Amino acid sequence: MTNDLQQAPELVCPAGSLRALQAAVDAGADAVYLGLKDATNARNFAGLNFDDAQVRDGVAHAHARGAKVLMALNTFADARDAGPWRRAVDKAVSLGADALIVADTAVMGYCRDEHPSLRLHLSVQASATSHAAIEFYRKRYGVQRAVLPRVLTMQQVAQVIKHTDIDIEVFGFGSLCVMVEGRCALSSYATGQSPNNAGVCSPPSAVRWQDAKDGVQARLNGVLIDCYAPDEPRGYPTLCKGRFVVDGRRDYALEEPTSLNTLAILPELIAMGVKAFKIEGRQRSAAYVEQVTRVWRAAIDQACSAQGRYSVQPEWAAMLSRHAEGQQHTLGAYNRPWR
Repeated sequence: MTNDLQQAPELVCPAGSLRALQAAVDAGADAVYLGLKDATNARNFAGLNFDDAQVRDGVAHAHARGAKVLMALNTFADARDAGPWRRAVDKAVSLGADALIVADTAVMGYCRDEHPSLRLHLSVQASATSHAAIEFYRKRYGVQRAVLPRVLTMQQVAQVIKHTDIDIEVFGFGSLCVMVEGRCALSSYATGQSPNNAGVCSPPSAVRWQDAKDGVQARLNGVLIDCYAPDEPRGYPTLCKGRFVVDGRRDYALEEPTSLNTLAILPELIAMGVKAFKIEGRQRSAAYVEQVTRVWRAAIDQACSAQGRYSVQPEWAAMLSRHAEGQQHTLGAYNRPWR
């Protein structure tokens, strides 16, 4: 935990299951984030997420060890029936969640009116990329923290922090999103379901793996996304990370399967005032959560106590490489050499 380190940012880790939650807390997470087993959260995969009893057990485990539980209600409510989102808010309060991660203004308004003491975090799905947008949510709905989309440069992050009183949380490690979060239309184009309200980039019912003479084809609702050699590693198929033929060349046309990794710039982000680092991966295993959390716990502790002697340890890099998409790391938008 970071309680004994002055001004240390929070380490916020993913929990797609009770086992993953326990692993994250025991490995040193300051907070974990989870979702219910429905479309109110943006990782609505079969076999993942929490029922009421599991939330209670997770909250008890976390609170007993000084950690917080954040509940993600970060999809956009159905205009025909916002009831599930409102009931999820009420449930989060009754189950003892420390804060909600919310994207929809209607859901925020319900929280403000019905549960005014409930802490609200602005989800990355809200796509708030400027301090003016973030200040709107603070003044109108009482939001106390904002999670920034993974499209801002270091200078832009610094400007946001300088001009808002809200705590700022950034992604530190995990899968990237090619879209400005909350505005994805790719999945809905192919399947009729958007991750903004259905909770998954590629609905399992639309995913097909088909054997072909040149390998294994990955399709999404009939759309050919990629073709893998028999011995080639293959990840969960999403349109933005498929390989397509463009001008006669087959390659990743939109986004390569690679993971964001900000360990190299961790001291700079802390110095500019980032209050929390989020690890992506509620759909990942408990082993992933435990190992990545341990690396980030050690890195944050060193960055906050080493007084200029911080360095990325080889064992940290090796561990994160094993869990990175395509075994590749990037600083993403934080490092744009052409700027």
